[in-house]
Amino acid sequence: MVLEYIFILKYFFITLIVALLLFFISILFVYQQFDSEKSSSYECGFNPFGDARNKFEIRFYLVAILFIIFDLELIFLFPWILTLHLHYLHGIYSMLIFMIILTLGFVYEWMKGALDWD
Repeated sequence: MVLEYIFILKYFFITLIVALLLFFISILFVYQQFDSEKSSSYECGFNPFGDARNKFEIRFYLVAILFIIFDLELIFLFPWILTLHLHYLHGIYSMLIFMIILTLGFVYEWMKGALDWD
């Protein structure tokens, strides 16, 4: 059982090393020259108009939260598929309950009109 955690620890260390290596390589090899026009607020050339702190509609946040919830559902399905042979009936029943609860939540959001873009 400890051997499984060693592989995960190795994965995290390799990921950290690759991320740091790419970061430092990009600092060393990328041509960096200060440009006042690029450092300005609006590099597109338009003068600012209106307030930059506009309020977004709540629907954007709702769709983002729903996407995260149903994306996490898929993340939970992958380990379940890989370990299904270890606990067959208990695994199927627990995932069935999980999927029913998630489906009921989706139907509830659908019926409340959270997915409608009027």
